[in-house]
Amino acid sequence: MDQTDERKGYFMKSRAVVVVMVICVVAVLATFNYSGAAPAPAGSDLKIGVVSIRTVFNKTRQQLEYRTKAIARRGQSQKEQEALATEVAAEEAELRTHKPGTTDYLQQLQVVLSKRSKLSSQKEFAKQQQMLEDKLWMEKLFRETLKIVNTMAKEKGLDLVLERTEPQFPISSEELMATFSTHKVLYAAAEMDLTDEVVARLDAVEGLQP
Repeated sequence: MDQTDERKGYFMKSRAVVVVMVICVVAVLATFNYSGAAPAPAGSDLKIGVVSIRTVFNKTRQQLEYRTKAIARRGQSQKEQEALATEVAAEEAELRTHKPGTTDYLQQLQVVLSKRSKLSSQKEFAKQQQMLEDKLWMEKLFRETLKIVNTMAKEKGLDLVLERTEPQFPISSEELMATFSTHKVLYAAAEMDLTDEVVARLDAVEGLQP
């Protein structure tokens, strides 16, 4: 797999993670500040802001840094797996030179099985490690985003902040059904959109590093 294919593959996986995160947090943001805000007086207009969490996650510098480092880590892991796969192939070739049932054959078979097991374990570990790292990073990024949105809402006197990520077509059937359930903001005026300011403030958080 060349670096371009690897980068495309990672971006696709990263997009899937972001989509899942967006779906999970829509309900949280849709009710944002309800508990802490006093009910609006009868006849008054609510002051509402909107934020696209997916756009925030995709544009902030910390996420771009995380992707770059993650691609490098996965590239190193891939090289290690390829090196071990070469060893397995060599041991399997050696096994074919021995007569089945002999002591030499059985000893070499043990080596082959051990190498195969090591390769399989290494692949599974890399997969689980990637999933865990992505999850922990997205949680960290989302918590910081919520803090920023909370601060901005208070500064601007907003009564409500809604998540407004629009679906990206073409879309899978599973994601489409989830979108039907979570995509509630069908239109919002440009002046209500806080996304770019959230990105700018998130970029300025020095302590948030991947």
